[in-house]
Amino acid sequence: MADRFFAALFARRWALLGLFCGIGLPLLLFGGLAEDVREGEGLPFDLPILRWLHGLATPVLDRVALVLSLVGGPLPMIAVAALLFLGLCLRRHYHEATFFLTVVGGSALLNVLGKVVFQRERPALWLSLAPEGDYSFPSGHAMGSAALVTALVCLTWRGRWRWPLLAVGTLFVLGVGLSRLYLGVHYPSDILAGWGASLAWAFGVRALWGVPLGAIVRERAARLPSEATPPH
Repeated sequence: MADRFFAALFARRWALLGLFCGIGLPLLLFGGLAEDVREGEGLPFDLPILRWLHGLATPVLDRVALVLSLVGGPLPMIAVAALLFLGLCLRRHYHEATFFLTVVGGSALLNVLGKVVFQRERPALWLSLAPEGDYSFPSGHAMGSAALVTALVCLTWRGRWRWPLLAVGTLFVLGVGLSRLYLGVHYPSDILAGWGASLAWAFGVRALWGVPLGAIVRERAARLPSEATPPH
């Protein structure tokens, strides 16, 4: 019995490693940052990184940061997500469309919930070029961009475009996150927490999406009559 268990576990080692890297590590990251924010403790790396980035400020970098922050903002992300969702539906990929909507929409709802729960004030080290008025933790830009890119990578993972999409998408997500730090509207811990929460949510949905719940329910329903029948 034990031999079969460990053999099955070893056969699934890559799947388990993927779950740990995709869900476990991001959750640990988010949990550690959230605990410090909840207790009102400042993260030691937050202010030094912000001050260092602000020291690099130039007119060119100002424009680049404003463009990246705008493109990675709520309205553009909603527009892109809506077009992709509509495209999947028009091609009758309803299963993929539902998965995409669940990842992107669920990430947005989690972000709203996180801001309400933690109510972290935004940094105010200098006058930002793009000031914000809501709460800071976790970053909505970080969560939204990471959720959209992760959902697309999951949907194209078996295709030839997965690596180019992963590379370009990763650069885009990093650029959006850095732009928010450069503009001084987020702490680095806000960005890291946003990435962690979004990745854990996206890969968690992906893992559950592969579970044949319908077949399990049907199998369980088929067993009920025989289980209910008393033995003679």
